[in-house]
Amino acid sequence: MKLNRIAMSYLSQAKPRVEDAEKALREGNFPYALRLSQEAVELSLKAILKAVGIEYPKKHDVSDVLTQVTGRFPPWFQQKIPAFAEASRKLVKKREPSMYGDEESFLGPEALISEGEAQEAVFWSRQVYENCEKLLKELSIIKT
Repeated sequence: MKLNRIAMSYLSQAKPRVEDAEKALREGNFPYALRLSQEAVELSLKAILKAVGIEYPKKHDVSDVLTQVTGRFPPWFQQKIPAFAEASRKLVKKREPSMYGDEESFLGPEALISEGEAQEAVFWSRQVYENCEKLLKELSIIKT
């Protein structure tokens, strides 16, 4: 039961990040949109891992664990795991540049994160969040 509360909490933290990422994208703040999208994907994936009783390493990218435990999820969700894992890996790689830029090259985040990258990040944050929410509803962790 405690794991379910944590799963619900993680997902409830992911939702405003998705919404804020969409707003940042509309406003042209591409690094911030990407950063929020990464956080939303991370929280959404950690929510579903908690929901099925999987302990994951305390790091931002849980794609390795997710792909190792694919069988713990229903078939419809299993099909999505490769894409979600890839999105997580890509977004984590851009996490630091989206926040700090590249100090050695004297480039700020705005110079490193393009509109296209931000659009892709926001797309994946919405996809991962909505599918994880659907899964938690199916598992009766979220009441509809």
